[in-house]
Amino acid sequence: MDDEQAPAGIDPTIPSVARMYDYYLGGKDNFASDREAAENFMAAVPGVREVARANRAFLRKAVAEIAGQGVRQFLDIGSGLPTQENVHQVAHRIIPDAKVVYVDNDPIVMAHGRALLADNPHTVVVQADMREPKALLDHPEIRANIDFDRPVAVIMLAMLHFVPGDDEAAAIVTAVRETLAPGSYLVLSHGHLGTTSAEEQARAKDTYRPASAGSITPRGPAHLAAYTEGLEVLDPGIVPVQAWRPEFEEDAAYDLGKPGILGVVARMP
Repeated sequence: MDDEQAPAGIDPTIPSVARMYDYYLGGKDNFASDREAAENFMAAVPGVREVARANRAFLRKAVAEIAGQGVRQFLDIGSGLPTQENVHQVAHRIIPDAKVVYVDNDPIVMAHGRALLADNPHTVVVQADMREPKALLDHPEIRANIDFDRPVAVIMLAMLHFVPGDDEAAAIVTAVRETLAPGSYLVLSHGHLGTTSAEEQARAKDTYRPASAGSITPRGPAHLAAYTEGLEVLDPGIVPVQAWRPEFEEDAAYDLGKPGILGVVARMP
């Protein structure tokens, strides 16, 4: 997108994490500020594009697994811009009438999502903010489309690291968990910087500081273990996303010392 094409109310000079992620994935729905910020982050953390694609593959595999277990409702919080293999595309191959609700707070994401899904009766797009979890979970459109008395898969991919406080991030997950019926699933992925130096971590964080969501706060396996404590964590547990049920042998080996994204899928008992 050119800056001149920015919709009313959108400041194209402020990077958006959704549009930066679109750029990592090779998309074209981004402005110059998004590309500059994304390039700076890729310079600070090499291999970001590959990790972003692995995160999408993790989403696809997780949704296919959950739909294969008969879950018919999916709530994707922080869905980002539409790209290939979205939740509804994966779920509907297995359960054609599965209900999918996408949630985001970015106006451009909303415009793209609603245009793409206008003719899909089983999929809706809702504007809400995960940092206000009670308001999000009580949103009338979400309540009209998701029955929380039945199993639902809640997906939060590469979102919680935009919440700076550990207590606030944990509170968001707790609010979601308290809403879920037995048999529901929680799908999480979260950025971590491994054993990189403090200087390298500061540089990586600073590249996101001008973005609409603010800086990132990387967290490690212990945090994801706390988020899923008491749940039935699916094999292979908490691992880098490329190592979650890998399709290629080389992805099965991983080094937690390297920067990347951790993923986990857990079931409410």
